[in-house]
Amino acid sequence: MSLISQNAQKRRLEESGADDGNDEGIGSTVAINGEVGKEGKLKNQNKERKKKRRSKMPEAQQNKEEEEMRQLESSLFGSLYTPLEFGSEVGAAVAAPDRDAPLFFTDRSAADVVDDLPIYEEDLAHDDEEDEVIVKERKPVWVDEEEETAEVDIVKVARLRKLRKEADEHLISGKEYEARLRGQHAKLNPFTGWADMDRKTTLPGTSDGESDDEGGVDDILQNNDELVVKGTVKLLPGMLEFSRLVDANIQDPSNGPINSVQFHRNGQLMLAAGLDKHLRFFQIDGKRNPKIQSIFIGDCPVLKASFLPDGSEVILSGRRKFFYSFDLVNAAFSKIGPLTGREEKSLESFEISPDSKTIAFVGNEGYILLISAKTKQLIGTLKMNGSVRSLAFADGGNQLLSSGGDGHVYHWDLGTRKCIHKAMDDGSLAGVSLCTSRDSSLFATGSTSGIVNVYKRDDFLGGKRKPLKTIENLTTDVGEMKFNHDAQILAITSRKERNGMRLVHVPSFTVFQNWPGPRFSLHYPRCLDFSPGSGFLSVGHAGGKVLLYKLHHYQNA
Repeated sequence: MSLISQNAQKRRLEESGADDGNDEGIGSTVAINGEVGKEGKLKNQNKERKKKRRSKMPEAQQNKEEEEMRQLESSLFGSLYTPLEFGSEVGAAVAAPDRDAPLFFTDRSAADVVDDLPIYEEDLAHDDEEDEVIVKERKPVWVDEEEETAEVDIVKVARLRKLRKEADEHLISGKEYEARLRGQHAKLNPFTGWADMDRKTTLPGTSDGESDDEGGVDDILQNNDELVVKGTVKLLPGMLEFSRLVDANIQDPSNGPINSVQFHRNGQLMLAAGLDKHLRFFQIDGKRNPKIQSIFIGDCPVLKASFLPDGSEVILSGRRKFFYSFDLVNAAFSKIGPLTGREEKSLESFEISPDSKTIAFVGNEGYILLISAKTKQLIGTLKMNGSVRSLAFADGGNQLLSSGGDGHVYHWDLGTRKCIHKAMDDGSLAGVSLCTSRDSSLFATGSTSGIVNVYKRDDFLGGKRKPLKTIENLTTDVGEMKFNHDAQILAITSRKERNGMRLVHVPSFTVFQNWPGPRFSLHYPRCLDFSPGSGFLSVGHAGGKVLLYKLHHYQNA
C-alpha cells in the first residue's frame, strides 16, 4: 500500500472516531501494525475531543448527565460519593441526606404500657431530648381506706416488738406499720435490689461525661446508703432477736468440757479446745460448720486457747509449767517453758495484747509475767499486793488491768511497767474476772459473789469509784465475761450454775428477757465468744458441745 492510501486510511479512522465500536478498516495488515504503536496517542486525542464537546454543551445538560451517571453507579456499586450513615437506606437516595436529622431515635412507647402512640417525624427534631427514661411508678390497683386510719399496737404482740424505733413506742399507723415491715424484710434480705421495678434506668446512649440530675448511676457512686449495711443502728433493750443454729462442733464434738472457743479475725474460722486434749478448727457457715483440723496434745489438757489478734498463731496452756504455740501458717507446734528464772506451778491463765506483741500470764504470789509474743521469752514482771486472778488489756496493748484476792483493780503502764492507778472494786471481796470494751472506754469486773460492776474507765481513773451499773443476775462465781465489738452487749457467765449466762444490754444496763429462752438449754456454760462483727455468738459448755447462735441485729459475721 502506498503512502497516500495509508494517510487516507488514517483519516477515515479519525473521522469515524475509532471509539464508537466501528471496526471498519482495522483488519488490514498496516492498520493492525499501526494501531499497536498509536493506541496511546489515539486515546489522548479522544479525551480531548470529549472535553471539547462537553465545553460546547449547556451547563444544565452537563449536570444532568453527571447526576444520571452517579445514580447509575450508586445503584450498581453502592454509595461511592457519600459516607455511610446509620439509619439511611443505601441505594434509594435521590437527594443528599439531611445532615441535621438524628441518626437514631428512642421509642418511648415501651416505657409506659398504656401509652402506645406512634412516633412522628417531628419528635425527632428536638435537640434537647432527655437521655434518661424514668420508669413511672406503678399505681396500686386497690387501696384499703381502713388501712390509712388503722393503728397497730406493736408491743402487744411479742414478735412485732422488733419494729419499735423507741423503747416506749406502742401505737403506729397502718401505713407506718407496712413501711416498717418492708424495712425489716429488706434488713433480713438485703440483696434484692435487682427486683425493684420502680427504680430508674439509664439509656445505653447516655455518655459517660453527662451529669445525671435525676439520679441513677451517679447517685449510686456518690453515696453508699444502700450498698453498705449501717453499723450505727441502736440495739433496743428488752427482747433480743436471735436464732439457734447447728452446733459449731457438730462434726466432731468433744469428749470433755469445752474450756475455750474463739473466732478468728476473718469471722469464718473458729477454734475449740478443752480437757480432752484436742484443739479443733471449724469453718463456721451456720449450716454445716465443717471441721478443718483436729490436733491432739497428749501432755496438756487445755484450759485456755487463744488466737493471736493478727491471726498467725494459737497459744494453748493448761495446768502445766509450760505452754504451746501453734503456727497456723506452717502447721507446727512449739513447746515453750519452763520460763527461765521463774518456778511457776501453772501457766493456765493468760491474755494477749491487741497489738499481738505481749502475752501476760497469771503467775504465783501476785506476779504477772510478760512474755514476748515473737520470741516467747520473759521480758518483764509486774507485782500486785494480793494474788492475781484475772487480766485485761486496754489502749491497744499499752495498758494492762488486773484484779485478784485483795479486791482492787490495778492499771499498769506497760511502757514504764509501773502501776498508774489502783482502786477498790465497789463491793468486791475478791475479783475473779475482768474484761474491757474494744475502744477501752468501758470495763467490767466480776467477783466470787456473782456481782458484776460496769465502769467508765476515764471516770474510774479520775477518782470516781462508783460503777455505772451493778448487775446482780448471777449468784455464783463469775466466769468469763466479754463485750461484743460495738459494746452494746455484755455477756457474763457462771460455770457453777445451769444456764448460768446472761446477755446485758449495755446502753440501758438491763438483761435481755428472752435469753436463753425456755426451749434452749445452755447446760453449764464455760466459755463464749462473739464473732468480729457480732453476727454469731458461740457458747462452749461442760457437755462438750459448742452452741452457735445468730444475732439478727448484726448483718456481718
